[in-house]
Amino acid sequence: MRIALLSYRTKEHCGGQGVYVRHLSRGLAELGHEVEVFSGQPYPEDLDPRVRLTKVPSMDFFREPDPFRTPRPGEFRSATDVLEYALTLTGCFAEPLTFTLRAAKILKHRAAEFDVVHDNQSLGYGLLAIMRRGMPVAATVHHPITRDRKVELAEARGLRKRLSVSRWYGFVPMQARVARRIPVVLAVAGTSAADSVADFDLDARQMRVVPLGVDTDVFAPRENRVPGRIVAIASADKPLKGVVHLLEAIAKVRTEHDVHLELVSHLEPGGATERRIAELGIADAVHVANGISDDDLGELLASAEIMCVPSLYEGFSLPTVEAMSCGTPVVATRAGALPEVVGVDDDGASECAVLVEPGDAEALAAAIRTLVESPETRERLGAAGRRRALERYSWTAVAEKTVEAYAEAVAAARASHS
Repeated sequence: MRIALLSYRTKEHCGGQGVYVRHLSRGLAELGHEVEVFSGQPYPEDLDPRVRLTKVPSMDFFREPDPFRTPRPGEFRSATDVLEYALTLTGCFAEPLTFTLRAAKILKHRAAEFDVVHDNQSLGYGLLAIMRRGMPVAATVHHPITRDRKVELAEARGLRKRLSVSRWYGFVPMQARVARRIPVVLAVAGTSAADSVADFDLDARQMRVVPLGVDTDVFAPRENRVPGRIVAIASADKPLKGVVHLLEAIAKVRTEHDVHLELVSHLEPGGATERRIAELGIADAVHVANGISDDDLGELLASAEIMCVPSLYEGFSLPTVEAMSCGTPVVATRAGALPEVVGVDDDGASECAVLVEPGDAEALAAAIRTLVESPETRERLGAAGRRRALERYSWTAVAEKTVEAYAEAVAAARASHS
């Protein structure tokens, strides 16, 4: 098949859309399909050589080191650029909408070159224009962004902050309306599929569950674990990731054990996470890194004694699978799809992880303390996690199941235009 894979931004490291696009496109290419990635900034840097990249430039208002800059008049190239600037000025995240409008304009002249268009969580109105031209469309919804909005609104203090959060997430109703029009919607877990049906009012018959995969050679066990090392990965410095609760747990455990946290995240300068580290007095026990490669991340996860996932919600959590593949025992919350990812029995227990309730720093601390004090438990959980990763999570299998969804999207498009 000839596949147009759309992603409004393609962050490369530590989870997120970039990892999905990079590995899925490679898996599709390995199966013999032709793949062209259409991406806004930040662009992918290490796509498979068989995968073509078409850049779809945005105004890039969130780039470092000058986010929310005032653009020069010469930067405006189209009405969509003006729209993006106007929406950003009002506090709305405009990229999902404006990216799909730009992609629709490009594909208008290239419709005959592709058999299917696969959108990666943009869900902007431009997709409807693509569908009206008769192009088959499928979309991946990693999780409904309604969950992020709910958590941030709960954390917001004061009317002004709540209004700001609501405005930022002004694109969410658009995503729900567009998702309802797309015949085949891929979810990465059964839990996130059910959440999408509930929050976006989708028809359950639209949903296809295709879990994410992991490179089990890059993410593999290694010899030397660093005593006391705990790793956590947060793709965004947001309340949804629950990092503040983990910091509180680390502070509690440190009173009894020599532990330190390797936090892979891009923290907001002066934000809630940095402030909490200072308030707890644990700056000497928390090291923050970001933008690390897959190889370095694999080494870091394999060097840890424990990997923690303190999230208040996860639609899947690829870092959890990567840690399991490294044979690293996991402490995770019972949030979203995490129990599904690590696997639970009829009693809600997992062979691969210790599960606790989300938002409970005391429970996190107790789980970490148990694993720190029991090398045998760490070894048992790590071995079970490695087995589960090898048995269930493969990018080749992901690509094969995704192609099955493409075939259904093609059939739906033919039926609607017959």
